[in-house]
Amino acid sequence: MNARIVEILIDSFPKILIPGLVRTIPLTAISFSLAMVLAVAVALVQFANVGGLKQLCRLYIWVIRGTPLLVQLFVVFFGLPHVGVVIDPFPAAIAVFSINEGAYAAEIIRAALESVPRGQMEAGYCVGMSYLQIIRRIILPQAMRTAFPSLANSLIAMVKDTSLASVVTVAEMMMATKQLNALYYEPLALYLEVAFIYLMFCTVLTRVQSWGEKKLSSYERKGTV
Repeated sequence: MNARIVEILIDSFPKILIPGLVRTIPLTAISFSLAMVLAVAVALVQFANVGGLKQLCRLYIWVIRGTPLLVQLFVVFFGLPHVGVVIDPFPAAIAVFSINEGAYAAEIIRAALESVPRGQMEAGYCVGMSYLQIIRRIILPQAMRTAFPSLANSLIAMVKDTSLASVVTVAEMMMATKQLNALYYEPLALYLEVAFIYLMFCTVLTRVQSWGEKKLSSYERKGTV
């Protein structure tokens, strides 16, 4: 590695990292939070087997999981303006990532809900609890513990998927890297550098995931949850 490349890497590191901290991380955090709200609602509708709403939820999951995330970004950012709906890049990316992740997370949570023994529902009714109380106090907490590892993996995957937001002009890490490459024309070095920064972010989340799983396991052993 020659001195010029080292100098470029040192100069470009903060220029890539800062967009990661102020764009990539917030984009991931906001999108995943909204996705979880959507996913829980969709999963509970399916679990409760609510007539027509269940079919709408299945349609939503089918469409979103059956089409590429990149195409969904293009539809929202480039397609909707043709029907008069113009959304700024960052909110558009949040909307697409939330809706996309919500479909996948809904299936994870639905499966976790169905893994809770049916006897738990009957026990709740026996002590005079309503359906909503049983779901909120008994079923959902157990299901979320079961779903936690898969949801954490989805969060880590979303950090990497946010790189696609650069195609709709969101000024996140990949966009910053493309701009630096246009300036220096050192694609190998610069794209390896941004890959390293993504790796750092995902490593931190992996450690948090491991810590969370250990905490949940310890609570289960103690019988406190």
